[in-house]
Amino acid sequence: MVATPIGNLADIALRALHVLSLVDTVACEDTRHTAGLLQGYGLHKPLLALHEHNEAEAAQSVIQRLREGQRVAYVSDAGTPGVSDPGARLCAAVVEAGLRCVPLPGASSVTALLSVAGIGGHDGRFVFTGFLSSRALERQREVQAMAADARACVLLEAPHRIEALAKDLAALGERPVTVGRELTKQFEEVAQMPASDLPAWLQGGPNRTRGEFVLLVHPQALASTGGVAADALRTLDLLLAELPVKTAVRLCAEITGQPRNALYEAALERRKTARSDTD
Repeated sequence: MVATPIGNLADIALRALHVLSLVDTVACEDTRHTAGLLQGYGLHKPLLALHEHNEAEAAQSVIQRLREGQRVAYVSDAGTPGVSDPGARLCAAVVEAGLRCVPLPGASSVTALLSVAGIGGHDGRFVFTGFLSSRALERQREVQAMAADARACVLLEAPHRIEALAKDLAALGERPVTVGRELTKQFEEVAQMPASDLPAWLQGGPNRTRGEFVLLVHPQALASTGGVAADALRTLDLLLAELPVKTAVRLCAEITGQPRNALYEAALERRKTARSDTD
């Protein structure tokens, strides 16, 4: 499974070039795209189309070639196969057949954006969500769930849907969002702003809605009490009103991603305050 550049051809790994020069066949998402990619590195290999519409059938062809002793590489159009791209079903079929599937890492829009977002002062946890639902109501529910989660969240979006996504993300208010547009390509653009400003930012230039997008919703700001996010404390309060402390803390940690120990200390403090108020 060979990761390829997400834009700049120079972002190919030396190991990937070595493997692509040795294999007997390159299975790929789009033969025309991959032919041009290989030509850019001076490589010419037999190609086998394997995309989302024929992956199950084409996987059997790959398995047959492997059993015959051939060496096969799989590449998607950009980035890492199987991550928001075809390849997962191929990998599962190869492993099920008792054959070896080897990962070759490379360029990633997710880690590229994280590296320039400046969130290293947090605990480093993030959720890779990828593409949200194309259905408006479902997408809004997904954003609401994101609002209750203290962790950073990475999203992907296509140009024809970015404005609808931005409108929904604006509901996150002052929570920071870092936007990466056309990462590693000629017109790369990275910007950071409150989520509420995202729709206006997209309208700030004629090309702002063009290209492929990766967005990082930053972690929630921490409240002064015990280093727990303010939204997580509100969730904790709702759970404490109905459940024992340990159960409320466990559920709150699962819902918000906040540290269980910090939530437990906050819960005890809240129960203590509540008892004082009733005395």
